[in-house]
Amino acid sequence: MPEARLVPNEITYNAAISACSKGGQWQLALHLLSLMPEARLVPNEITYNAAISACEKGGQWQLALSLLSQMPEARVVPNEITYSAGISACEKSGHWQMALNLLSLMPDVTLLPNQITYSAAISACEKGSQWQPALNFLSLMPKVRMVPEEITYNAAISACEKGGQWQLALNLLSLMPDARLVPNEISYSAAISACERGTVISNLH
Repeated sequence: MPEARLVPNEITYNAAISACSKGGQWQLALHLLSLMPEARLVPNEITYNAAISACEKGGQWQLALSLLSQMPEARVVPNEITYSAGISACEKSGHWQMALNLLSLMPDVTLLPNQITYSAAISACEKGSQWQPALNFLSLMPKVRMVPEEITYNAAISACEKGGQWQLALNLLSLMPDARLVPNEISYSAAISACERGTVISNLH
């Protein structure tokens, strides 16, 4: 029997790039993306999202933003997943200003931030010791019908801790049960650390 020739298509490349993303292989993901035009294949939003996510997981925030900026030229429309991955890439690399800038651009392209986007933005604020925008985003979430999770509160508490705002950190901790959330070790550790910074550890007793 003649040997069957299998030609990869967009779905094949998307699956391979997604696998690279999950495995943290950002170089291989970008290499596969670069091969698609040679195979006369057009990357779509799934392709770009997977590649940006691979860069995010690999700590390559500049490459992630570069891919995001290339999408309009390639006539591919970014979606919430694209921006969330870009914001998360900036957050993990400690570039909170860039993360918040991406968040501010979403309404310009008629996109609404989702729970993942807000959580990534709050985490970016936490890494930059920016407690005020962190609390602002946290307060915005219920107004747009989003329920903050434990990780969101933990990031906000940690932002207050790094900003020396122990009262606000304790207030957030006390609000978690009202939001049907159970504080965990990270929540308490961040709150205790905030009190240590404010030399008011006795207030916990």
